[in-house]
Amino acid sequence: MPLALSTSWNAYRTESSGDMLFEIKQLGFDSVELSFNLSPEMVDAACDYAAKNGINITSLHNFCPVPDGLDRRRVMPDHYSLSSLNEEERLRAVGFTRRSIDAAVRLGAGALVLHCGRVDIMDHTRRLIDMYNLGLKGSSEFMQLKEKMASERSSVSREYLSQALSSLKELNLYAEGKGIKLGLETRFYYCEIPSIEEIGIIFDEVKGSQLYYWHDTGHAQLMENLGFLKHNDFLEHYGQRMAGAHIHGISGCCDHLAPSLGGVDFSMLKPYLKEDSLKVIEAHHPATAEELRRSRAAIEELYA
Repeated sequence: MPLALSTSWNAYRTESSGDMLFEIKQLGFDSVELSFNLSPEMVDAACDYAAKNGINITSLHNFCPVPDGLDRRRVMPDHYSLSSLNEEERLRAVGFTRRSIDAAVRLGAGALVLHCGRVDIMDHTRRLIDMYNLGLKGSSEFMQLKEKMASERSSVSREYLSQALSSLKELNLYAEGKGIKLGLETRFYYCEIPSIEEIGIIFDEVKGSQLYYWHDTGHAQLMENLGFLKHNDFLEHYGQRMAGAHIHGISGCCDHLAPSLGGVDFSMLKPYLKEDSLKVIEAHHPATAEELRRSRAAIEELYA
């Protein structure tokens, strides 16, 4: 499967899907992932432009298009949470995810990348990152905060995971009829679902399904840098059920760099890549065009 580039790199800089996809193709990418920050009009236009210009849309990132009434430049991919205890919000999240599945079918994509919601507690990931940046990793204050985060999350996580499972079971049935894989993405914030253990619980609950693991190199490396677990733990547990990966660099705790930057050993992913595995560079601004060209060449050579 060819290497793709996510439109998260340049979608905010234009209102034109043609300009967005043309710029990506100029970098040497014939495959793209449509990111979560696209309006319905941009998704429609991307479908037309891709068909006319030989661009393969390999995957979408939920929600794509953005939910009705929301500003695409401000909305986040879990604005409506699949794990919400508010049933109205959960059903909205399910409904707009169904619309994303329909868009994936129309665009000829094979997978939809999901954020599965969150445990609604005060999240201290950014505070932990601030301490890491000050050189306090391993200090008593750092370790106490990690223990507090784990305790607070575990005390209430079960009911949120139950809601996420309800959503995923509904979406699995819908995706099954459409032939779309649903990728459960490695998360960045500690309060988000799924944790590494919750991925396994979801797979046990929804067997033989359209649910797959989606590896995110930057997020997994962040978990290692903060001392929660090893990057490779995700791959060892779920790599055999991996539909695809978001590939980006991370320096310290600053992620979504061009893969040519930052300290990620991308070779650890190689044993788990199959012929149909989706590989998506998910670099954000201010990654430069030249950095992405170098990254494309290096990643293609590594995974050849």
